[in-house]
Amino acid sequence: MAAKKTLKVTQIGSPIRRPKDQRATLVGLGLNKMHRTRELEDTPAVRGMIRKVRHMVKVEEV
Repeated sequence: MAAKKTLKVTQIGSPIRRPKDQRATLVGLGLNKMHRTRELEDTPAVRGMIRKVRHMVKVEEV
């Protein structure tokens, strides 16, 4: 049984003065405060959300 890949996503940018859809994407990822980290499953949906806010997050493969 193959282990599921996960991504470690950390918020490094502030959502202040950003469009509402980018703020909502951060909340959807579980990131709504600076330097908060979440481990998320590596799926196309999560990758798309990360791509939308790539200027505000740091991504590492676990």
